[in-house]
Amino acid sequence: MNTDLSEMLPTFTKKKGKLLPLLTQFHVDSNFVVGVYQGTLSDFDIIVKYRQFINGRWTNPRTPKHIHWAVDLLIKQNENPTSTQKFIDFLIEYWKTVTPIKSDKERAELLDTIKLQNEVNKEAANYEELAEKGEYSVKFLLLLAKLLMHQEKTNYPGAYMFKRLLEQLKTSPDIFSVVSTATFR
Repeated sequence: MNTDLSEMLPTFTKKKGKLLPLLTQFHVDSNFVVGVYQGTLSDFDIIVKYRQFINGRWTNPRTPKHIHWAVDLLIKQNENPTSTQKFIDFLIEYWKTVTPIKSDKERAELLDTIKLQNEVNKEAANYEELAEKGEYSVKFLLLLAKLLMHQEKTNYPGAYMFKRLLEQLKTSPDIFSVVSTATFR
């Protein structure tokens, strides 16, 4: 793994003129670092950002959008439909277990880097055949999905966007439908 300090995420991010502290970061693999910042929508809101190692350099911190991981799943689906469907089914089942973060203790448990990385590594082993497909690693997608699901449900307990997009990928994985669902405003 590239442990150069340039892969580290900044200790603060700015949103609407406010400096928001980095709560934790995950070194997913040699190509991805995911950071979780304090959000602004509630006491337990989180903001997810990542850096990617591309062409010998780390990108600036990026905020993932639904469309990014959805397109990657479409690529994986084209390469290995059976395993991708299994992966999507896993994410849908995980969505059903996610509840809003309501305390510092719950957020600390979610952001326990060792526990969450061990969990993601174990789960990713079930999808090794997708490892070299698409842009994103399965470990990165799992970690990102889990964090984004918690973020979405914490900010709005009746949230549906993530699940709706997963269901679209499962039932009608054509580019137009998936992109329309992922970019709906």
